[in-house]
Amino acid sequence: MRLGVLDVGSNTVHLLVVDAHRGAHPTPMSSDKTVLRLAEQIDDSGELTAAGADRLVRAVADARDAADEHGCEELMAFATSAVREARNCGAVLERVRAETGVELRVLSGEDEARYTFLAARRWFGWSAGQLLVVDIGGGSLELATGIDEDPDLALSVPFGAGRLARTRLRRDPPSQREVGALRDWLDAQLVPVARKLRRAGSPDRAVATSKTFRTLARLTGAAPSSAGPRVRRVLTDAGLRQLIAFVSRMSAADLGELEGVSAGRAHQLVAGALVAEATMRALSLPELEICPWALREGVILRRLDHTNGTDHTAPGGAGTAAAGTGVGPDERVEEDPVVVTGRTGDHGARWER
Repeated sequence: MRLGVLDVGSNTVHLLVVDAHRGAHPTPMSSDKTVLRLAEQIDDSGELTAAGADRLVRAVADARDAADEHGCEELMAFATSAVREARNCGAVLERVRAETGVELRVLSGEDEARYTFLAARRWFGWSAGQLLVVDIGGGSLELATGIDEDPDLALSVPFGAGRLARTRLRRDPPSQREVGALRDWLDAQLVPVARKLRRAGSPDRAVATSKTFRTLARLTGAAPSSAGPRVRRVLTDAGLRQLIAFVSRMSAADLGELEGVSAGRAHQLVAGALVAEATMRALSLPELEICPWALREGVILRRLDHTNGTDHTAPGGAGTAAAGTGVGPDERVEEDPVVVTGRTGDHGARWER
């Protein structure tokens, strides 16, 4: 079976085409990305602008055509924080469906964490024991921990690299005052998150996914992607601190010239590094092991479980709203006020067929 997975994120629209045989791991066939920076297309009223919606429709139509050319039997399309938080989310999704024929589903932040956790569990296996998974996206930070394939705790907080670069680091390069202020702010905001994760138990293995972590690991000396996915790659707290001292003094244009840094993400590298540093500090993690599988692979694996007529995941798995943020009423994380219109109703993700 040939599947297409279309991921509409805060920064890019990514189409991954895989050849998925019964009982086998999905084999990537094609990977195409379009930089849209949708999060920067949200206006002062919290709506995705007309220009942003136009670009989204074109990108989805192009991805649909590419999936057809690759002979995909199914296209699973989903959106994350940028679309999820737009006040006009429902109208945008209806326009995408009407003009492209693609039904773009919206994942909650908690479901993002759950799918990503599933991917990491399948990659590292049961021998990893209590697993902690950290993922930095453009709009949010996801964390999940547990002993099974479905995490015991799944959290999503609005500390994405793109969001913080846009709202907290306004200079290019950022001033040292901005960097210090963001460090202090993240430390304070992650206190309740860390407390909740510690209550869930100490991890036997702490891993990180996402382009942000892969880039940070590469810049601190990890093997390049050409070495293959099976090479062990880690990000250490000491290496990260040294890297931040270096990159925080560089402009986005100069960062884009570094090996392993894409021009489309260079502007958010410093913010992403500060989020990674603060998370590792809050959770007392000296290092994170980089997992090559993440959200898209989790979506594929979950879909294949149901295609094969089995469910390898514990009840309440990905695609449900079983877990909340995990932050109690007395431990509320500060976040920008948004109207979430895509987490429920007709636009929720439904792959449990």
